[in-house]
Amino acid sequence: MAIRTSKKKGRAGYMISAVAELYNLHPQTLRLYERVGLLKPSRSEGNTRLYTDADLERLEVILTLTREMGVNLAGIEIILNMREKIGEMQRQMKAFAEFVQHELSRDLHSIKHKPSRDALVRVPPPRVIRVHK
Repeated sequence: MAIRTSKKKGRAGYMISAVAELYNLHPQTLRLYERVGLLKPSRSEGNTRLYTDADLERLEVILTLTREMGVNLAGIEIILNMREKIGEMQRQMKAFAEFVQHELSRDLHSIKHKPSRDALVRVPPPRVIRVHK
């Protein structure tokens, strides 16, 4: 069952019972994941846990790690933290690459429009050499 909450500005949230049924879990398991910090569902005005699509994606990762790979909760916490750090580093690298690209294109544009007398090393104009046959 999905309900709307004004806290999330119209985003649907799934109640704990619906999530537990969907993923074949006991609601206590979801509460445990929340207690140890693996999941952080939002709350309705009535304090009901509401799981967003992002929460469900994270839960699927948790379940894959536990069910298919046998990872314990401490290992899952480390893996999830590392995934978040890697994601943040990727965002930073993308922003840096975009900055460098912008700066390079700006510099190339300015080089085309500036006389060479502003260069660090002056290059004399090319001389034409005649070759007699």
